[in-house]
Amino acid sequence: MWLLSTDRAELTFFPTVEAARQQVYAILSHVWGPSEQSFQETQRYRLECKASGENPRNRSTAKVKESCVLAQRHGYRWIWNDTCCIDKTSSAELSEAINSMYTYYSLAEVCFAYLGDVSIDCDLDDVDSAFRRSRWFTRGWTLQELIAPDHVVFVASSWEILGTKADLAALLAEITWVPVPVLLLEEEVRDISIARRMSWASSRVTTRTEDEAYSLMGIFEVNMPTLYGEGRQAFRRLQEEIMKNSIDTTLFAWG
Repeated sequence: MWLLSTDRAELTFFPTVEAARQQVYAILSHVWGPSEQSFQETQRYRLECKASGENPRNRSTAKVKESCVLAQRHGYRWIWNDTCCIDKTSSAELSEAINSMYTYYSLAEVCFAYLGDVSIDCDLDDVDSAFRRSRWFTRGWTLQELIAPDHVVFVASSWEILGTKADLAALLAEITWVPVPVLLLEEEVRDISIARRMSWASSRVTTRTEDEAYSLMGIFEVNMPTLYGEGRQAFRRLQEEIMKNSIDTTLFAWG
């Protein structure tokens, strides 16, 4: 598992998730944009800045830089960011990261959920607020990023804090259909029926068809190989893996 240093935005490899956990890391949740910083770019900035003496954090994209600054301000030396902490040119590393993603988020000390389309002066309680309409609540991957971490801090486009998962639990339950007791850590996700858990994801979308299934593996506590190009077969494989550990046939109501 690769972690990004918050003071310099440089990558360091830890051989196990447990070793990374000992570092007490923060983690970023966000919606991808058109120009996200990659693993290779991050490594290149480190090498270029080693020669020039510049801090590579200052060469990073605004999202990488500001997330590092925010985490450092809250006392964290390390942060994980899915855009630049996975070498996506390695199919083995990508598959391992996708299968471990829920664990990465669950072991993080805090998750900063960056809502780039919500301003700090947003009226969160307004029935048509930008917070309620944020793209973050429409994406497949962010469902597990809401559920897995114990502590989630929502951050506005200006990188100022909007509130926490605990503070906003009632509002979040309205938006996401995830029950308040789950959000407040009073009820285990595994104790919720399969059909109900699947309903939380029913209106969410992913860029790749296969990610409709892959983004749910952690929520259903299953693992399986990632095979991009298999299309909807990924969801059928997910159903089969879930059924190996459950007799809840309501799963098959979701096609």
